[in-house]
Amino acid sequence: MTESNMHSDGDDATSPTGEVLGADAGGTTEKDPEDWVTGDEPMTGAQRSYLDTLARDAGETLSADLTKAEASEHIERLQQETGRATST
Repeated sequence: MTESNMHSDGDDATSPTGEVLGADAGGTTEKDPEDWVTGDEPMTGAQRSYLDTLARDAGETLSADLTKAEASEHIERLQQETGRATST
């Protein structure tokens, strides 16, 4: 292995911008839906199914042509309203 292929031992784990990947990166898996690159695409089948369940439980009717970002926002809101929110 060349030196450029070896992973860091932690001494120089940060980039010049200070951003890191991995264990010290924090909660980087959560991104504001408005910042999603694919947020304007139609919601996924999984989102549609879960949103249908949540909306029924909450007694709400939602449009079936939501984007991924819109669906995510409704899911978060309805999880709170129906008591299905996951604790973090």
